[in-house]
Amino acid sequence: MQKYFYTALALLSLIVLKPDVLEAQDKTDPSFYQEVKTYTNPVLPGDHPDPTLLKVGDDFYHCGSTFHFTPYMPVYHSKDLVHWEVIGRVLPLSKAKWVSDRPSTGIWQGAITYFYGSYWIYFSAGGQWFCKADSPKGPWTDPVEVKTNPITGPLGYDNSIFIDDDGRPYMVIKNGQKVNRFQELGKDGQLTGTVMNLDWINAKLQYSWAEGPVMCKRNGIYYYFPAGDVSGGQYVMRGKELTADSTKWERLGNFFKPISDNNIGFRRPNHMSAPFQLADGTWWTIAQSYEKYDGDDWSGTGRQTSLYQVIWEGDRPWGIAPTTQPLLKPNLPQSGLLWRSVQSDDFEADVLSDNWHFLTKKAASAVSLSARKGWVRLTPETERTHLVQKETDHYYTIVTKVDLDAADAAKKAGIYLTNGNQKVVVKLYTGFDNGKKIIFELDKETRSIANEFGNTVWLKIERNWHNLNAWCSGDGITWKSIGDPISAVNLDKVQPNYNSWVGTSIGLFAEGKPADFDFFICKDGFSPLLAAGYSNSFGIKTIKNESGKVVTNTSSNGGWFMISGVDLGKTSPSSIEIMASSTSKGKIEIWLDDLKTGKLIATVSVSSSGDEDSWKAFSKAVKRVSGHHDVFVKFPTANEGSIKIKSIRFLK
Repeated sequence: MQKYFYTALALLSLIVLKPDVLEAQDKTDPSFYQEVKTYTNPVLPGDHPDPTLLKVGDDFYHCGSTFHFTPYMPVYHSKDLVHWEVIGRVLPLSKAKWVSDRPSTGIWQGAITYFYGSYWIYFSAGGQWFCKADSPKGPWTDPVEVKTNPITGPLGYDNSIFIDDDGRPYMVIKNGQKVNRFQELGKDGQLTGTVMNLDWINAKLQYSWAEGPVMCKRNGIYYYFPAGDVSGGQYVMRGKELTADSTKWERLGNFFKPISDNNIGFRRPNHMSAPFQLADGTWWTIAQSYEKYDGDDWSGTGRQTSLYQVIWEGDRPWGIAPTTQPLLKPNLPQSGLLWRSVQSDDFEADVLSDNWHFLTKKAASAVSLSARKGWVRLTPETERTHLVQKETDHYYTIVTKVDLDAADAAKKAGIYLTNGNQKVVVKLYTGFDNGKKIIFELDKETRSIANEFGNTVWLKIERNWHNLNAWCSGDGITWKSIGDPISAVNLDKVQPNYNSWVGTSIGLFAEGKPADFDFFICKDGFSPLLAAGYSNSFGIKTIKNESGKVVTNTSSNGGWFMISGVDLGKTSPSSIEIMASSTSKGKIEIWLDDLKTGKLIATVSVSSSGDEDSWKAFSKAVKRVSGHHDVFVKFPTANEGSIKIKSIRFLK
């Protein structure tokens, strides 16, 4: 049946597997419950603005705007368009001395492309520039400024590169609200030939800013896709010639189909990558959007990137509408990568992982992995220094171990969450306030307790949607609460100037004195992993009740959900504990990394807990495991909705 489905896709190129089609598979194809055939957006959660995507052979590469996050332009790699990893950064600080690290400045665009036998990244930073490489992993050449002339005009920002069928590359130029042009590139990466002026595209501001334009070609027809602005909107035009003549182009209107899922938080996607075709005939694109629900704003997280299938009605392309429901994955081989999440780090490598970034250049020079082997040292000067990653989830537990002698109020070190301009911050730290304290604060909200542990302490923040809880420990085993939760709504909601165009970062900080950190863990597998925080699923639903959000299956065939990026440490847990309510018996399976090629580590027997609102801990010994994993929780068959899961937790 699956083979027939993909064949139909290849022949018709018109079918999109909508949520109701997947529900039909509940009745006809139990294999959807036995292996991972679906994905749930976003595939690149957290701050990933202005995405561009490149397909070379069987590999896919993504890059986009970095703004003031340094080092600049991380390159992501994927084999299946669903799982992504950072493989390098294009522009180190040593080659970016002219680039500003002031919020909203820095690097815009980051258009990754391949032509004339080389990889190229074009970007905007006080002009248009490019770097070149033989491999997307680098090393990349020093930046070269793209030359322009009075006829072409200023090259602006958010440009992309279009490669025609004959292999000739063109820069799709965008500057300001009304300038939309394109011009050929030579083998030296510079503009050549005559510029084609398409300023008529947005002469009447039809598309707001008409920014981030990209192009593709299908059946001899050219397609031009301008975005609206930062708030959304994506449009499409088509023409049979690559020409500036407006009479040869047809405006087709909106690119994405209307939304029919009222629960969707990722509305009005835009700034899409150029659509591309796979071997099975299907077409795809990625696009960004802010996350916002009725009365519940996550815009502070940044512009998150989702994967959308493109369907064709004759010669008219449509992007499928955003949905909360699982979608059929592209027909590509498994990547072997984990879902994209914040990465743990034990700081035992000689160089800093490419997953980390800084919000200032000064902070980048204040980090050492050699000052104390197996630890990272942050050395502030007169201001706070930090080491951060892009926050990717709404449910997680961060743990670190910090060594600092906080002898006065100026000396602090611990866990750090911040918006892009560092105006709204969360800090959990070892510090001083009429004595040594462990302090937890956001805006005017402050909690503190006496530091009974000495200079070396374990710190932990648990995020449950917008609520943050803080804990501390002297041994990493017995934890002490620092008080009532603090709401992170002010951090999570839309920020002035859209958070200076970036999203929330999470990591470590130090003030007033050097501090050492032994490790950084996210998501801690030995803390409760809330089921509602899943990143992928099939055959399940989330229910709100008095105890919070819980998950259950919707089919007698079972169902499953996946919690991404769980850190199980260096030594194996002894068992796993599932907090569940059940009205019948059943067996819940726990898998690592995949339901087919992964590892079954435990089968947990669940008995009746009394009724659906009675919660009980069910546990089972696990096979020896350690490290970072995606954890799959699989419901039993023939028990539709009878078992509800609140959380799972590994035990030492």
